[in-house]
Amino acid sequence: MTASHPRHRRALAVPAGMALATALAFLPNTAATAAPAHQGAAASDAASLSYVVNVQGGHGAPAHVKKAIAKAGGTIVTSYDQIGVIVVHASDADFAKTIRKTPGVQSAGATRNAPLPSAATTDLGSPKVLSAAEVAEATQEAAEGQDPLQNLQWDLPAIKADKAHEKSLGSSEVTVAVIDTGVDDTHPDIAPNFDRAASVNCVAGKPDTSEGAWRPGAAESPHGTHVAGEIAAAKNGIGMTGVAPGVKVSGIKVSNPDGYFYTEAVVCGFMWAAEHGVDVTNNSYYTDPWYFNCTDDPDQKALVEAVSRATRYAERKGAVNVAAAGNENYDLSSDEITDPSSPNDGTPSDRVIDPSECLDIPTQLPGVVTVASTGAKGLKSSFSNYGLGIIDIAAPGGDSTALQTPAPPATSGLILGTLPGGRWGYMAGTSMASPHVAGVAALIKSRHPYAPPALVKALLYAQADATACTKPYDIDNDGKADAVCEGPKNRNGFYGWGMADALDAVTR
Repeated sequence: MTASHPRHRRALAVPAGMALATALAFLPNTAATAAPAHQGAAASDAASLSYVVNVQGGHGAPAHVKKAIAKAGGTIVTSYDQIGVIVVHASDADFAKTIRKTPGVQSAGATRNAPLPSAATTDLGSPKVLSAAEVAEATQEAAEGQDPLQNLQWDLPAIKADKAHEKSLGSSEVTVAVIDTGVDDTHPDIAPNFDRAASVNCVAGKPDTSEGAWRPGAAESPHGTHVAGEIAAAKNGIGMTGVAPGVKVSGIKVSNPDGYFYTEAVVCGFMWAAEHGVDVTNNSYYTDPWYFNCTDDPDQKALVEAVSRATRYAERKGAVNVAAAGNENYDLSSDEITDPSSPNDGTPSDRVIDPSECLDIPTQLPGVVTVASTGAKGLKSSFSNYGLGIIDIAAPGGDSTALQTPAPPATSGLILGTLPGGRWGYMAGTSMASPHVAGVAALIKSRHPYAPPALVKALLYAQADATACTKPYDIDNDGKADAVCEGPKNRNGFYGWGMADALDAVTR
């Protein structure tokens, strides 16, 4: 059996003994036990895999392609005719190779290595849950006009969200979709702002609209619920306050029970958002099983094409797509990166990739807002990926308190968020940075309701507080540079256009 490998939501895990250890969110960084090698794609024709088949969009799947899929042993699960992406299940390991020969098929590839259902299990890092005593203490210390836990949220003043709330909480006509592990809409901080009509379960690659299907199961990750609270926890005298506490938030569940975000689910998520009036999507994950998808590989090329079509369609329909940059301290603008974790549902091995040709999706796709993480001192988080021309903007995602300590009364360098079951707790990662930017984008959309995505993004970048490179960047003070920042103050590899600014979002 293969060893455990990082699962990739964009939240973190840190060495024992550091506060960050229990809290790093799940961009792609929790452990999953991969499927045994004998259960892989090529091993058993009795085990079905999932595939995407990409054809010309806008006209429906051609009859001859449908016939070829059936002849090759495939079963069509659903077809997104608007973008020409067909989701297929097939047990023949040569299905993709066979169907690529069909006229009109532009690309096709397996979305996973583990058979259906996934043989993986997820070993999730737990968030640092606030105890009843900690909640009571924070409540006693809350300032007038604040929600009880707001004094623990150093991240709100870091982007001037506390000042923004004096002007506007955002519009209930704006919806942010959390494309993630599911959202517990019964949480008292989420329920007032939850948009059920824009919520769905997309895990199977097609929409499941049954009541509560968007919620995480009892044993599933709290990641999506945490993200949702960061964006839009209501200012209601309970718990914490979101960046945009007056906007709506929806849950689009795309992570299966084992914690994998497969292509067909991600495509479904963007398509659902596109067709249900969503204004902003938050994407704190990478699409499994490849951390980087190389376009010279026919399978990975098909996955890039399918998700690219879906993100472009969502933007054409009015959504601003925001994504976390990742938690490996990679320079995404470098000539090469060693990826040791792909495929994370099979047998990974070290592979050297060119990040300009092998893409983290949806993070590196054109049009997607790519977000780096900062800690309580305003420096790039120790774990955050970076790269000149890749990072668009920065926002608080937390860091080890040992590295970046917040000012009192905040006690943790991590990010407070909502957790299933009416609880609150800390996490960290670029997973936590991305929802801050999604919240600011929602505030911009609230102030400029007719602004198309291109204008919302332009305002987001123009209003960001320019932040110069940290030089030298020696976050642990050991005398060695931990990363190298390139670029000027108003556009560099650590902070992009700068720190997101919620106050400007509601006043300019």
